[in-house]
Amino acid sequence: MASEARRAAATLASGLALTVGGGLFVLAWHAGLYASAAGALLVVLWIAGASGWAVLHRPRAGGAAPAEALDPLSMRLLLDQVPVPLVHLEAGGARALNRAARALFAADERIVPVPPALADRAARRLHHEGRGWRIDAVEGRAGDRLIALVDVEAEERAAQDRAADEMIDILGHELLNGLSPIVSLADSAITAAAAGHEALPDILATLSRRIEGLEGFTRAYRTLARLPDPVRAPVRVAELADDWARLFAARFGPATRLTVEDVPRGVVTVDRDQLTQAVWALLQNGAEATGKGGEVTLRMTAPAGALVILVGDGGAGIPAAERARIFRPFHTTKPGGSGIGLSLARRIARSHGGDVTLEDTRATWFRLSVAA
Repeated sequence: MASEARRAAATLASGLALTVGGGLFVLAWHAGLYASAAGALLVVLWIAGASGWAVLHRPRAGGAAPAEALDPLSMRLLLDQVPVPLVHLEAGGARALNRAARALFAADERIVPVPPALADRAARRLHHEGRGWRIDAVEGRAGDRLIALVDVEAEERAAQDRAADEMIDILGHELLNGLSPIVSLADSAITAAAAGHEALPDILATLSRRIEGLEGFTRAYRTLARLPDPVRAPVRVAELADDWARLFAARFGPATRLTVEDVPRGVVTVDRDQLTQAVWALLQNGAEATGKGGEVTLRMTAPAGALVILVGDGGAGIPAAERARIFRPFHTTKPGGSGIGLSLARRIARSHGGDVTLEDTRATWFRLSVAA
């Protein structure tokens, strides 16, 4: 009777876990949180597979369990295939159940110390190693909890990138369709006006040049949506710093000074052209913010497997209300600005396994990091 009760409780718990996991999968899918949906689906499949295995290998009445019953090593190998970090929280502490959790907490099995957010049953977010995680938990017997950690920042970044891609592609397509016939008509008008009206050809020629400029501007927007994958090659960090200093001097001359600090020795493997484009957007942004007579600072570090670039300026700083919007495509506070420089820099950094962030300081400092 006791064994039957345990099997009934296990069946009920499996059914509940499958229901919760299925609900999380549906909600995440409808919300466009595809990483969460994939994680929930994998957890559901794991529970279903484990339950099915248990049913097929259930000991017969009066007999011993079959020799091929699922052993702990097989269960661990199965859990290791789940990309979502899984944690078992119990009275004695917390255990990492799979490879993703062991990598996140740098633990073989026991997680020491246990992050307070994991122990707090009311907590729904965990901030660990500079990243944000959503806590999805299933309650077990005797106060145990099975916790799945979902990378919130990865979800948000994927959603932002998808929205930006769609918006940029639609804008580029619509504007190009409207500008192409205008350019053709303007050229025809110039030819026709050559026979008569003296001022008309000059006016139309100016109009044609302006429209061609807008067409090129629109193509730049489309470039943001169709950024190619980086083509990495080894390059010395000092060469990159020299290139950027020369570009800055050629563009801004002696009116704005660039100070280059802490250039590390060594070689990094990056897409040189793309990285230059990203850093140039930050340098140009700093030069325009500080104005003539000002100074822009470029600092570089090369920790193991990465390159970190800091760009600061002596301008008035970015207002608090603008700090959350500066990386949005098309957003700009500068007259005549395109609003794609910082967006493009961030996309390039992320395609290199890094990011571009605005440091939480009174002075304006942008931090660009890439995996190198």
